Amino acid sequence: MHSEKIDTDILIVGAGLSGLMAANALLYQNFSVVMVDKGRSVGGRLATRRIGPGRADHGAQFFTIRSPEFQQWTERWFTEGLIYRWSNGWSDGSLAPANFDGNPRYAVHGGMNALAKHLAKGLQPHLNIRLAAITVTEQGWQSRAENGQVYTSKALLLTPPVPQSLALLEAGGVELESGDRAALEKIEYAPCLAGLFWLNGPLHLPEPGAIQHSHAPISWIADNQRKGISPEATIITVHAGAEYSRQLWAAPQTDVLAKLQVGFLPYMAPNTTILEAQLKRWRYARPTTVRPEPCLLAANLPPLVFAGDAFSDPRVEGAALSGLAASQVLSTQL
Repeated sequence: MHSEKIDTDILIVGAGLSGLMAANALLYQNFSVVMVDKGRSVGGRLATRRIGPGRADHGAQFFTIRSPEFQQWTERWFTEGLIYRWSNGWSDGSLAPANFDGNPRYAVHGGMNALAKHLAKGLQPHLNIRLAAITVTEQGWQSRAENGQVYTSKALLLTPPVPQSLALLEAGGVELESGDRAALEKIEYAPCLAGLFWLNGPLHLPEPGAIQHSHAPISWIADNQRKGISPEATIITVHAGAEYSRQLWAAPQTDVLAKLQVGFLPYMAPNTTILEAQLKRWRYARPTTVRPEPCLLAANLPPLVFAGDAFSDPRVEGAALSGLAASQVLSTQL
C-alpha cells in the first residue's frame, strides 16, 4: 500500500493522445503535471502489439491532417522521423480502383504506439494505476487509486471515455452541474472487436494493403507488413464494425476470431495458414455522439476539464486538438 501523497498542479487521468498532448503543453508553461493511466503502457488507442516476430496496430490505424494547428505538430513529427505518408485512400474490396479521395493518411514508423511513447518522453507517467474515486478538497482534488496511492492536485484533466470519468467522480461523491452532466451523458461510443493474425505467407489485399468497409460487419482489414511497421512477419489487423462488435461482444474469443478471419480468407494465398491469433476488445472504440466543443470545463468546481476524442472530432486529430484545448483552459484557471 502506498501512503505518501503525491501533490501536483494538474493531475491528468489517461495517457492517451489527449492527455499526452495536454501534458506537453502544460509542462512547456512550467506547470507541475502528473499523469496516471490504468494501462501498462501509454497511448490508449494508439496501440501496437507484438505477435510472433512482427507487430500490428490494433487500435487507431492512421490519421489525417485537417487543421493548421495539427499540421504544425505533424510537420515536427515528420522532421523527427516519426511519421510517414501511407496512402490517399483504401479499396472497398471490389475490383474497382481504390477510393483515393486526396486526403493523405499518415502512419507511424514502428506502429502508432511509437508516437505515444515519443510524446511521453520526460513525463514519467504513473502506469498500472487504476483510480477508485475522485473527491473535492479545499485545495482542489484528491484522487485515490485502488492500490492506496493518493494524488492531490489543484486542477484535474479527465481524458478517459466519459462514462469511466463520470464513474470516478460519482464514486467520490462529486456532483456536476445538471447542464454539464446532461451534456456529458449525451456522448455515446461504439465498440470494436479487433483481431490480429500472424500468417506464414502472403495476403493479396488491394493497394495499399488495406480494405475499408465503413458500415459492413468487417469494417477494416490491413496488412501491417505492407503498411511498413512489421517487416519481420505478415500480421493482419481485422476490425469488426460497430453493430457486428455488439452482436459478438460476449461470444468466446475463439468464436470471435473465427468470425473475423472470414473477412480476409478470400485474399489468402493457397498455401498460407494462420500461425497465431489474438483478440482485443475495445469497449469505447469510437465516439458516435460527440460534444461540439473541444473540451468541457465543469462549472462551480475546482478546475476540472473533460477532454478526449469524444469532443469536437472523433478522430486522432480530434483527440490531439482536444488535449491542446484543455491545456489552454487549465492554464487560465491556475
